[in-house]
Amino acid sequence: MTDRELDEVLTHLWPIVLRRAMADGSDEWLKGFVKSIARHSKRATWRPTRKQEQIMRRLVSEVRTSPVPELDLIER
Repeated sequence: MTDRELDEVLTHLWPIVLRRAMADGSDEWLKGFVKSIARHSKRATWRPTRKQEQIMRRLVSEVRTSPVPELDLIER
């Protein structure tokens, strides 16, 4: 992953991945992983390991291809 790709993922797409993982709530490992990446990414010198990068790419790909979930309105 190039520096530019990493910046794009962490700035634009990772917040979406994080929100979806927290909203799903069923996979504790996934929630821990996305929170860990968000924490580590705050350090300027941090780079994902090869395995982290593979998982990150898969999650970002899922976000890009899945439809936006419909919001459930409080009042109808």
